[in-house]
Amino acid sequence: MRFLDRAAAGQELAQALRDLKGRDDLLVLGIPRGGVVVACEVARALGAPLDVCLTHKLGAPDNPELAIGAVTETGQVVLDQGLIDSLWVPPAYIEAESKRQRQELARRAHAYRGDRPPPQILKRTAIVVDDGLATGSTMIAALQALDAQAPASLIAAIPVAPPEAIRRLAHHADRIECLISPRPFWAVGAFYDRFEQVSDDTVIELLRMAASRVEPP
Repeated sequence: MRFLDRAAAGQELAQALRDLKGRDDLLVLGIPRGGVVVACEVARALGAPLDVCLTHKLGAPDNPELAIGAVTETGQVVLDQGLIDSLWVPPAYIEAESKRQRQELARRAHAYRGDRPPPQILKRTAIVVDDGLATGSTMIAALQALDAQAPASLIAAIPVAPPEAIRRLAHHADRIECLISPRPFWAVGAFYDRFEQVSDDTVIELLRMAASRVEPP
């Protein structure tokens, strides 16, 4: 199974979550940048508000696409210690990379929300959406940060992830929706026909349209 693009994956993911449609406590949170494209389709289909969940992976030395952990908007850092040990990643690198990603998250928060505060999570059902998982570290960091804000329920929703990443999520989400969990797993982009980089401008426009309930083109 493959997806045409992120929007198509979001439409299929929304079908898997259709039992939630109409609930007034729903909040859909996309992990930028690609996850916001998927989340936009989920939010539109479920009639739920859309916002961003600002979490960023910590890339491995010489392989930035491989997540050795993640940092959240609140500054929380989640590490894949087993992977870090196997790659011999020095603590100084982790500290520097964490600082760099915190600065990037602060920039994104201002770009995406402006002066608007982050959404209220308390007693809401939060659906956290990404375009796919490799190690799961970014999603786990997002779920842990949200769990500290006392939601009614946390749902992780992704089009594709390897079985190992799904198992890692099990203790952090009340529900996991994953459309395909292939083995072997190469990379998230390998399961999309089109997997272009998503720009900040695209994320900002999707959030704007979601807020005004304008249908995307």
